[in-house]
Amino acid sequence: MMAADEIKMDVDEATAVAVGGVEEISTETLAQYYQRLFPFSLYYQWLNYRSSEPTQAFTHREFSFTINDGIYLRYQSFKDGDALQREVHKLAPSKIDIGAVFTAQPRTAKSLQPGAFKPVSKELVFDVDMTDYDEIRTCCQGGNICKLCWRFMVVAMHVVDRALREDFGFTQLMWVYSGRRGVHCWVSDERARRLDDAGRRA
Repeated sequence: MMAADEIKMDVDEATAVAVGGVEEISTETLAQYYQRLFPFSLYYQWLNYRSSEPTQAFTHREFSFTINDGIYLRYQSFKDGDALQREVHKLAPSKIDIGAVFTAQPRTAKSLQPGAFKPVSKELVFDVDMTDYDEIRTCCQGGNICKLCWRFMVVAMHVVDRALREDFGFTQLMWVYSGRRGVHCWVSDERARRLDDAGRRA
């Protein structure tokens, strides 16, 4: 199975995509995407931390789905990757949010005693947005991205990646396109996942 750092995307200027003014994707198109292209197996391996059997890193993790013109479904959780795949095929969400791992399965949260449902871990995620460079880029503004201004993202990724590896000693890094106006870096080292709120803000 692949470690998070083995799935890391190598992103350069050629990957830049113009996203401004993109029309809403239809439910039918999303359904086809999830049926034919979505990498469910890799997704499950990544969030289950390479274990062959479901672990609490997966079964106790919150997933949230945005469906049908903005309806937001929280506290979704699944016994394994197949259960997640079936639900995604059924709902065809326009957005999937990956939440924290909790002390219990999130789908049972409403039935638990107060204080029994608490987060225990979450990957450390860094968000680099193209809008951070609006004051200095001359080609685009807002959520628009082109090959010229994507270079800012490339430089930012190199700087942040090197700092996280050399200054903080993290090794399990995965860079992903955010889907709108930038990139996210997911740090999956156990030390990062166990950071409290103060440690994440530092």
